[in-house]
Amino acid sequence: MKVPRGKLPLSVIAVLISGFALAGLIFTEDLRALTEEREKSVLGDDIIDEDKISFHPGECNAMNGKWVFNRDKDLLYTEQSCPYLDKQVACMRNGRPDGDYLYWEWQLDDCILPRFNPRIVLEKLRGKRLMFVGDSLQREQWQSFVCMVESILPHEGKSMNRSRSLSVFTAKEYNATIEFYWAPFLIQSNSDAHLITNTSQRILHVDSITKHAQHWIGVDILIFDTYVWWMSGQKIKSVWGSFANGDEGFEELDFVVAYRIGLKTWANWIDSTIDPNSTRVFFTTMSPTHMRSKDWHNEKGIRCYNETRPVMERGYWGSGSDRRIMGVVTSVIGRMKVPVTFLNITQLTEYRIDGHVSVHTESKGKILSDEKKGNPRVYADCIHWCLPGVPDTWNQLLYAYL
Repeated sequence: MKVPRGKLPLSVIAVLISGFALAGLIFTEDLRALTEEREKSVLGDDIIDEDKISFHPGECNAMNGKWVFNRDKDLLYTEQSCPYLDKQVACMRNGRPDGDYLYWEWQLDDCILPRFNPRIVLEKLRGKRLMFVGDSLQREQWQSFVCMVESILPHEGKSMNRSRSLSVFTAKEYNATIEFYWAPFLIQSNSDAHLITNTSQRILHVDSITKHAQHWIGVDILIFDTYVWWMSGQKIKSVWGSFANGDEGFEELDFVVAYRIGLKTWANWIDSTIDPNSTRVFFTTMSPTHMRSKDWHNEKGIRCYNETRPVMERGYWGSGSDRRIMGVVTSVIGRMKVPVTFLNITQLTEYRIDGHVSVHTESKGKILSDEKKGNPRVYADCIHWCLPGVPDTWNQLLYAYL
């Protein structure tokens, strides 16, 4: 039979239609399979965050960037929304009149720092323990981290258990904990359990760490810090080895020497105890203090009091960050067998003279009186940070590395 030009037989058309339908079915199934695979990936260990695609830890330098004001910045929590904030750091509640410090974003020069995604964080932590270890600044980073994730959990799906040495936030659905362990020197001292405010009476056991470290065993992600407690301006009374007369056998060491011995004790414990296949280790660098307004050319200023904007001078470095300590950290950690990831917060935090609690804080459980607020030379706290605030950016950086 002769087929008219330009027309196909019905049988051929039927075959073509069946072929297209089969191809469409195969494509649909492949697409569904890819989608299901991606969903499995998102919900599994290899969680995909599109914001993190352009962030490469080995190539992105967290120190190189600038603070940019963004009034439209989304806050993951507020003083009112997060029930776990200490009164000491709730600056607005304590009378701070300005709120611009909340809306500065750290923007990297050559990379994009991913936004903190609480759902992905909790998936990453499913069945795991994350622990911050260190001083009151590390406790602030812990509180910030908890506040950044807790809002997406139902009331019955979370719990908090706080104590002097160990505090534990639990995300029940995820079988995950976010913990803080108090060890301001990392190694042991006579000021660990009962705070000794007179720094001249503190004695450090620079080669003893087991009492603290036993609480770190079995933790999946460990984040350490230790800095400001070493900066007393005095020689540090240090003990090592066994002395018949106990703490009376101390020797006074320069703080840099004592810090090196103490950090080596920590590093030796990590290297001899931690399995890097099951535990990730981070070390948070110095959180700067801002005690001398002359550092940032404010001759008439009083510490960080009444500062409302960051320093905009690129590479600014004040007297509140000791380069010798940074050198010790780099040297000791650089020789460790277990890989340790630096959370290098120092340079980006140096600029934030506006982020401290200043006089908008409390002392001995009470908000500072108007009389004390009027005496910032004595009462302005230029060590700790308002929350929400600067430590949220530290955790944004931590999230980028997780």
